[in-house]
Amino acid sequence: MSFIADKQTLDDLSLLGQFNPASVFSLFNQVKTRGAEKLLDEMFLHPLSDADSINNRSAMFRYFGDHPVDFPFNGRQLERMEAYLDEGNEGSYLLALWKIGKKKIAEVLVKDEAYQLEVSGIQSSLRVVSGCIALLRQLEKEGRDQDEPWREWGALVSEVARDPRLKGSPDDQHSMMEHVRFHHLLTGVYRRQLKALLTLIYQLDVYIAVATVAKSRRFSYATALPKEKNIMEAWGVRHPWLEKAVTNTLSFRGDNNVLFLTGANMAGKSTLMKSAGILLYLAHMGFPVAATEMRFSVLDGIYSSVNVPDDLNKGYSHFYAEVLRVKKVAEAVAGGQSLFIIFDELFKGTNVKDAYDATLAVTTAFAGFSNCFFIISTHIFEAGHALMEKESSIRFEFLPTVMKNHVPQYTYRLQRGITEDRQGMIIIENEGILDML
Repeated sequence: MSFIADKQTLDDLSLLGQFNPASVFSLFNQVKTRGAEKLLDEMFLHPLSDADSINNRSAMFRYFGDHPVDFPFNGRQLERMEAYLDEGNEGSYLLALWKIGKKKIAEVLVKDEAYQLEVSGIQSSLRVVSGCIALLRQLEKEGRDQDEPWREWGALVSEVARDPRLKGSPDDQHSMMEHVRFHHLLTGVYRRQLKALLTLIYQLDVYIAVATVAKSRRFSYATALPKEKNIMEAWGVRHPWLEKAVTNTLSFRGDNNVLFLTGANMAGKSTLMKSAGILLYLAHMGFPVAATEMRFSVLDGIYSSVNVPDDLNKGYSHFYAEVLRVKKVAEAVAGGQSLFIIFDELFKGTNVKDAYDATLAVTTAFAGFSNCFFIISTHIFEAGHALMEKESSIRFEFLPTVMKNHVPQYTYRLQRGITEDRQGMIIIENEGILDML
């Protein structure tokens, strides 16, 4: 079963987007090869769903953070090598001789470029093999344990490098017969190993790049626990794009599974909720997280409702779109899935009375699903007071506002309780809007 996160959630949290410089993907996309970028994209699209797989991937990143190495490969050489191996599959020396010989004759007679392209593929492949040998020596100096994460890649490198027939500088002026020999070895004898080697090189690129980002931004690695543990605890939580942000602690358990969040506009509620969602998503990928420490039980997925759009084509108002979003989440929760749910300003598209009643009823109902964790924010603090009287599984916290000379200041630090801060009119007056009118 794969981890669930629909398009609404991915958009709310700005998780994906190769061409979106503000996406979480862009934050980690410091890889040097297209193959690694494709692999990184796959990792973002498919978070992991069992604790062992998550912890094993985290261990890979952590290793390269503790043992930094330079990625010695040229992206264009790797692409040329990959294309070369895909084009050629000569199983015997005679077939290799026939193919290379035919292209050499065409070069001499009609100045065809196919032979030089073949030579370029051979040279690129030899350079990559040479780079693998150099990197393997660097890694072997760093560690001696047999369970180090690069050992599978190192075994393939050693298998290819041991063959004396592959010796020789790729920059040398080789004869046609030498090119035939290299072509036979690369596309016939070692084609399977070299294609597997390319895959592992792209993995190394991702591991090195992500570990470097984690170290530079002081991220940590979460510990994944089995689903039945039913907890999520994180300290020093911040948004991954904010390096000097105020941090907070988040904690959820089966008997304390709802965080009811209040605070004035601009107090930081949305940023905190997005930070929590990104934190949990990255943790399920096995990626470093923007927290000082985290441990969590594996969940089935995450849903958010932060920027729910109306739909003019279907005639949906903003409120009806909100209702449909809550319905979709309710169906998933009632279906027995273990989920992390974010609702930012429940039912803000309707009047205060209906919003109060709906927030009270929906929050009470969701609190009964102890296998799911919820963050629900609202401006309607009266609903919080009503919930406080009857629900023990709900934790009430707020982001405070401090007034200084009629100007609101925000601490961005969670406090226990429910706030009644309302600074909307003060902000409007400070901007001089009423004076303009």
